[in-house]
Amino acid sequence: MYRSNGNYEAFARPRKPEGADDKTVWLVGGGLAAMAAAIFMIRDGQVAGERITILEELGLPGGALDGIKYPEKGFVIRGGRELEDHMECLWDMFRSIPSLEIEGASVLDEFYWLNKDDPNVSLCRVTEKQGQDAHTNKLFTLSEKAQKEIVAVILATREEMEGKRIDEVFGDDFLGSNFWLYWRTMFAFEEWHSALEMKLYLHRFMHHIGGLPDLSALKFTKYNQYESLVLPMRKFLDDHGVQFRFHHTVTDIQFDIEDGRIQATRIDWIADGEPGGVDLGPDDLCLATIGSLTENSGNGDQHTAPELKTGPAPAWDLWKRIAEKSPAFGRPEVFCSDIDKTKWESATVTTVDERIPKYIEKICKRDPFSGKVVTGGIVTAKDSAWLMSWTVNRQPHFKAQKPNEIVVWVYGLFVETPGDYVKKPMQECTGEEIAQEWLYHLGVPVEDIAELAASAAKTVPVMMPYVTSFFMPRRAGDRPQVVPEGSVNFAFLGQFAETTRDTIFTTEYSVRTAMEATYQLLDVERGVPEVFNSTYDIRYLLKATARLRDGEAVHIPGPNFLQGRLLDKLDNTQMGELLTDFGLIPAHGATVPRPRDDDAIA
Repeated sequence: MYRSNGNYEAFARPRKPEGADDKTVWLVGGGLAAMAAAIFMIRDGQVAGERITILEELGLPGGALDGIKYPEKGFVIRGGRELEDHMECLWDMFRSIPSLEIEGASVLDEFYWLNKDDPNVSLCRVTEKQGQDAHTNKLFTLSEKAQKEIVAVILATREEMEGKRIDEVFGDDFLGSNFWLYWRTMFAFEEWHSALEMKLYLHRFMHHIGGLPDLSALKFTKYNQYESLVLPMRKFLDDHGVQFRFHHTVTDIQFDIEDGRIQATRIDWIADGEPGGVDLGPDDLCLATIGSLTENSGNGDQHTAPELKTGPAPAWDLWKRIAEKSPAFGRPEVFCSDIDKTKWESATVTTVDERIPKYIEKICKRDPFSGKVVTGGIVTAKDSAWLMSWTVNRQPHFKAQKPNEIVVWVYGLFVETPGDYVKKPMQECTGEEIAQEWLYHLGVPVEDIAELAASAAKTVPVMMPYVTSFFMPRRAGDRPQVVPEGSVNFAFLGQFAETTRDTIFTTEYSVRTAMEATYQLLDVERGVPEVFNSTYDIRYLLKATARLRDGEAVHIPGPNFLQGRLLDKLDNTQMGELLTDFGLIPAHGATVPRPRDDDAIA
């Protein structure tokens, strides 16, 4: 396997790999990574779909890309997915998946046209004082000290960040800035999370630094992620004869490990209470998703708080059993052993009439019933004791919604802290109580909150014990390589498999591991698209620097005549033009800011 960029490799179609007709494929887990691997096996590996089987513990595919309506309870979305232009593997896949909405179009076409016609932007990113605009004015408010800390983390080696927490590399100035408020609530970072993941995120999304304050960097699907992304994938796989075996809990994978060669030899499972399994030969490929951010999720309802489940966790237990067999298979305990630091809670609020939506419209300055962008991403109540954020995507968010319903997603990072209106921790609250706290920060008059939460909305809370487990501080080797060295028929998939440069908690990461696993195991003669390289492009670096400084030019030390001589040296030079274009030095002599209409970095 090799990595590539550019249209030459992107548009090429690989020839059928040698031996593809002899392969059978077993995929453990039915989430995005496994479904993507099956698609790449069919499209690029040219393995017959009838020779591919997906084993899934639950009764439906998609994993964390969920969206469902439960009878009586209401709609439930455990989390949303923020998408962007440069998810190279994701869009490479979806260009080949037919849209269920538009005849003759792909899922990528449908998504592209939707976001062209209705681009995303937030008109109110942060509120305070019960629904009042906090007027952060798109500013990052980073002190010189905080800016230097960001630069230090970017310049540090991976090894220097291993095992460290975010609050060990950033001080109070940074942690009190608007930048950190935007960042942590958008990506769900806590101060005790991994400094290494923070570094990787800074590199990965260098091109989107400027879009953080108004979320203009983001793009969203028409409906929830299950209906817009998973169902088209499911139909593609069904049409190609892929077998889904639901209610199959894989309990172990056996290996023959000798002289540096690794071969998976058996998959053990329990189905309908009965043990079973399949023996594997060298032409039987096994790709296993390890770990799970939604494992043991507990749903509450309007009148019941969700349970925090700390008992057996099949996905994690499977990885632990596999890891016992070789040091190359990772260290799952690093990620799943401290639920207090990996949990948070979300809730899905479904409003049932127009009483609550008018308060939503007051904040987001858009009609929630328009069918277009509403909040444009999350709105964060900065003075919320729970550090609550909420979002309303394009409505209807579910095809089954009634015309008078609005579906809202709410989450809190501080689930153990008593609320501002409801004097209880979020994790102890019923759906109705969470709705009350949300309505308080929405600006609903206090005397109306209880009635609206009870009669104008139906709320389903979800507690997720492991939802940020991949953010725990880690070191090299804690996550196994996608294809362990010496493996002839086995690969790891998903958020806990190690691939260079990309960032977890993204759909792209899951799909990238699927593409890398497929291309390595089948020796596909096409490059896997490299992670978008904005961190190596001086134009993006300069643009990000200007934004991090809130547009303030760089102060050149020394007396004025020395400053002038330096600017004279930069006049009529390429570097001088770039620094001037991005506002880091003032116009000087013949060097003035240019429109930059000759490249993609406006």
